[in-house]
Amino acid sequence: MMKSVVEYKDYRQYILDYYSERKRSSAFTWREFARLAGFASGSYLKLVCDGKTRLREEGAKKTALAMGLLGFEYDYFILMVRYESAKTDREKKKCIEEMQALSDAHHVKVLGSDLYTFYETWKHSVVRELAVAMPGAKPNEIAKVCRPAISAADVSASLSFLTKAGLLTRDIKGNYHQTNRSLTTGRLNVVAVAVHSLLRQMGEFALEALDKLPISERHFSGITMGVTAESYEKVVEELKECRKKIVSIVSVDKKVEKVCRLNMQLFPLTENINKGSKESGKGE
Repeated sequence: MMKSVVEYKDYRQYILDYYSERKRSSAFTWREFARLAGFASGSYLKLVCDGKTRLREEGAKKTALAMGLLGFEYDYFILMVRYESAKTDREKKKCIEEMQALSDAHHVKVLGSDLYTFYETWKHSVVRELAVAMPGAKPNEIAKVCRPAISAADVSASLSFLTKAGLLTRDIKGNYHQTNRSLTTGRLNVVAVAVHSLLRQMGEFALEALDKLPISERHFSGITMGVTAESYEKVVEELKECRKKIVSIVSVDKKVEKVCRLNMQLFPLTENINKGSKESGKGE
C-alpha cells in the first residue's frame, strides 16, 4: 500500500510510486495515465518522472485529480510542485511551511522537517555543541558564551527542539550527548532552503569577525583564480575531502574549549569567458 502523499517531499517520486502501484495490479500504462490527466502526449508524465520536464500549476492540478487526490492531499501535491518552481528562497520556505502545516494537521511527519528546522538558524548548531561541552550548565550560562549573545529562553527552546528531534539525548544526570558527532544535509532538497539561510547568517558573522576579532582569534584567506569546468569540479572535490578531514580531526577531541565556524566558499567573480585561457591563482 502506498504511503500518504504528505510523507513525500518530491512530487516526481510520488507520481512514479503511484504509477508503479497501479501497474502492479493492472495493465496501466503511461499513455493511459497521461490520458486520464488530460495531456496530449502519452509520454509526458514519464518525461516528468525522468526529470526531462516539469509539471506546471495547471498540469499539477490535472495530475493530482487523475491520481484521486482530494482535499488536503490535493493541496499538498500542488505545494510540492509549486516548491520546485519557486524562484526565491522566501517562496520555497513558504511552500515548505504550508506543507508542514498540512502534515501536522493530519498527524504525519514530513521527512527532513527536523533537519529543516535545525538548519534554519545558527542557534541550534551552536547550542548542540555547547550543551555537550558544558555539562550541567544552565540555559543562561550557555547563552552568555554565545557570540552573538542570545537569551536563556532561546537556549531552552533550542535544547527542547534538539532533544525532541533526536539530535541530542539527556542522561539520568541531566547531561546532554550528541546522537551523531557530525551532521550533513546529504541530498535533502527541502533542507537546502534552510541551509541557505544558515549560510547567510554565518557569512554575516564572518564579516563581523573580520572587523572585531584580532588575527590571533580568526583565520581568513582566499584565492582568485582562473578555472575550467574540469578544474572547477576537481577543486570542489578537493574541498569536500578537506572538509571530511577536518571533521575527523575535531571528532577525536574529548573536551571542547570553544565552538568555531569554518566557511568554505567557492563562487564566480565573472561570467564565462569562453576563450579557453588559463591563469595561475594568486593568494590574497
